[in-house]
Amino acid sequence: MKQVLQNLKTGKTELSDLPTPIIKGGQLLIQTKQSLISAGTERMLVDFGKAGLIDKARQQPEKVKQVLDKIRTDGLFATMDAVTKRLDEPLPLGYCNVGRVVDSPDSVKCEILGFKKGDRVVSNGPHAEMVSVPRQLCAKVPDTVSDEEAAFTVIGAIGLQGIRLAQPLLGERFVVYGTGLIGLLVIQLLRANGCHVLAVDLNKQRLSLAESFGAKICNAANGVPISVANAWTDGIGVDGVIITASAKTDEIVHQSAEMCRKRGRIVLVGVTGLNLRRSDFYEKELSFQVSCSYGPGRYDDRYEKKGLDYPIGYVRWTEQRNFEAVLAAMASGQLDVSSLITHRFPIEQAEKAYDAISSDPSVLGIIIEYPQEIDDRRTISIEHSRSKPESKCVVAMIGSGNFAKMTMGPALSKTNARLKYVSAQTNGAAATHIAKKYGFENASTDLNKILEDSEVNTVFITTSHNSHASLACKALKAGKHVFVEKPLCLNEVQLKVILAAYSSLITHHSSPQLMIGFNRRFSPHAKKIKELLSGRGEPLAMNFTCNAGIIPPNVWVHDPEIGGGRIIGEACHFIDLLSYIAGSPILSVSAVQMGHGVAIKEDKMSIVLSFEDGSIGTVNYFGNGNKRYPKEFLEIFSDGRVLKLDNFRKLYGYGFKGFKKFKTRTMDKGHQTQFNSFVDKVCEGGDPLITMDEMVNVTLASFAAVTSANEGRMINLNQEYGPQISQISADYKNP
Repeated sequence: MKQVLQNLKTGKTELSDLPTPIIKGGQLLIQTKQSLISAGTERMLVDFGKAGLIDKARQQPEKVKQVLDKIRTDGLFATMDAVTKRLDEPLPLGYCNVGRVVDSPDSVKCEILGFKKGDRVVSNGPHAEMVSVPRQLCAKVPDTVSDEEAAFTVIGAIGLQGIRLAQPLLGERFVVYGTGLIGLLVIQLLRANGCHVLAVDLNKQRLSLAESFGAKICNAANGVPISVANAWTDGIGVDGVIITASAKTDEIVHQSAEMCRKRGRIVLVGVTGLNLRRSDFYEKELSFQVSCSYGPGRYDDRYEKKGLDYPIGYVRWTEQRNFEAVLAAMASGQLDVSSLITHRFPIEQAEKAYDAISSDPSVLGIIIEYPQEIDDRRTISIEHSRSKPESKCVVAMIGSGNFAKMTMGPALSKTNARLKYVSAQTNGAAATHIAKKYGFENASTDLNKILEDSEVNTVFITTSHNSHASLACKALKAGKHVFVEKPLCLNEVQLKVILAAYSSLITHHSSPQLMIGFNRRFSPHAKKIKELLSGRGEPLAMNFTCNAGIIPPNVWVHDPEIGGGRIIGEACHFIDLLSYIAGSPILSVSAVQMGHGVAIKEDKMSIVLSFEDGSIGTVNYFGNGNKRYPKEFLEIFSDGRVLKLDNFRKLYGYGFKGFKKFKTRTMDKGHQTQFNSFVDKVCEGGDPLITMDEMVNVTLASFAAVTSANEGRMINLNQEYGPQISQISADYKNP
């Protein structure tokens, strides 16, 4: 299929061939008929992409601060590499889509909720021939509303949400500051609500349209909006201002405050400077509010992805119900959008459409038209100049998130493996970008095709944590070697299922390689530590501190069903590192987490580990620190000596004969060595790099840490989990 993408590094807008997305539970697969370019929002994205690095930095000063902080902790080279990779990735454009439902994985439930195959629906899907969208972000199109009209629904909902926050009453006087697409829709909706409207802009053509919709107009280039508003209200001041303009200056907010009557209200829908003046709001007791996109539910994964609707008795207008209200206004004739269309382009000429919004001041509403017949392949071939390596390791990488783009993809491209597939079920743009950049032969959204491909013998999994166990089992049962980025699974039930799948494939002659991405044990610093501690005469006392950083409570990693929490999802790295250094399994776990007064307690935890050889270790995982402070530190005490590891860049020794310091040019957490070693192991065979006993032990220790912190008790791993795992362990040890 074809989709419009923007490269943030080069600024190039292009029409790309991508694999068609699949649908997950709660989603609709939609074949697009029309989509609308939001000239204001999308022009900003295109202009940002075209800007040089210095101009990009000026536009996002908060990002510059983050980069400087990262340089201090991670070093210049690592930081610049990360920034370059972040910018060099495709950004799907568009969010105003209308099409027909092609499929849904839970069709019965969707029909109950009002959707079925063949329905015309609007969604916030991008400019693509096929889109996969959560059903809460879709709404059925009435028969009397055309596809072109329906394409304005989502952008209309943005304006409608601003109006709802302003709470206009019949007969009130409102200023709409900015007469782009959203502003002209807001004007019509306010008029339909019985309000008088004054439209303020610099564009004569758009002001003329505003006047045709019943608004009084003020050209800010010829008159002072404050004076016009005062005269219009006989000196009383307007009841409210809805700002739909985009400008860097904060003068618009200041003028809006000056226009308002006492206790007036201002709602910002657009983008302006926000250096607010206290006196503007203090003297009149004005209210100011920023409107969030389409309405309640936006950016709430429980609503958008899990389909948990807000009860109508408590939240009358959600984003989906705002979509429906806009469509109803179109159907009744209260909202005219046909006069807002200035250009139409077929999808094949999408690049010309984006040239138009940057160069033609008359552009307002641009409709993108789509063909009836499309190429809906779920796997596409990628042309490469480089030749395929001859390798016994033929790889498919499942997942195209940040870790795949930033770490796994680049690392695999430097191994001896033949890279045949990169797969992403819904994000074909990311999969195709990774495939092109790092030498994969195909980009795909078809997992079954990959697992059924007899050439592929190795699968790398880097997807959301809740999918690791099921994907690992599917790959093992398909006869593949499996590398799973941590964690292996989220609970004991999933662990037993994986071990059962693994043990069923063990024979006296062969066994599949199964490995968790515990990369830190492959760091040259960890190897040096093992070397320095070889032949030690007593157990170790180890203390690892991770300045994990703040992740907001609503992010998926905290969701126990999806991310499993940060201890299981990330702290397992550090538990494994201590076990590797000690060279001994963990016997018991005792953990304590922060008490009351914080939104998330689990990511502020101290975990005490005891090992079979008598060693002890503490993992301090703290998610409440500052990014300017380095992320990871390790201290090891033994035999009158001390080792101190500083963020995997510098290792210091105290009391070691002939050793004081080991330093790497950049922060090296062992990723590249890990992937090289795993690929070599697949090619050469032999014992696993990390034994199954080690992986099970560390995985159970991470589960135990969470249980211990929640229940306030020490957990002996053998007593707690032994009976559940012992039989399966015996199976893979004695096939």
